[in-house]
Amino acid sequence: MKLLIAVDGSKASEGAVKYAARLFKALTDPSHITLITVQDDSALRLFKKYTPQGSVEDYLRENADKNLAWAAKYLNKLNLAHDMSIKFGHPAEQIIKESKSGSFDMIVMGSKGRSSWANTVIGSVAQRVVATSQVPVVLVKN
Repeated sequence: MKLLIAVDGSKASEGAVKYAARLFKALTDPSHITLITVQDDSALRLFKKYTPQGSVEDYLRENADKNLAWAAKYLNKLNLAHDMSIKFGHPAEQIIKESKSGSFDMIVMGSKGRSSWANTVIGSVAQRVVATSQVPVVLVKN
């Protein structure tokens, strides 16, 4: 089974990594874990015009590395082989795109637990992934 674990550096995504690691160890046919983090660069596009070339990309890359660091260290400690993917764009769209292109069997991600009113107004990455995914999605709430 191939697991795609979405991480964003939050406590909720840490819970998702811990859950996915337990699940992966319990599987009779584990095959692959990929950690994905998506940097939403839409709000920073304007800044690219007014900052030195590459500075916005460097900032996003540093943030992505920071998001993945804890998860990679945790999986390494458990001796669970994994790879990592850094994407740029809308998080839900990129997670779905990765799940399709990598033929993943399941997506595991954290849910920050906003109120239903807040999700209605501003939406949620988790809601969008659940609504558009063609594979099972496990939401881990902390």
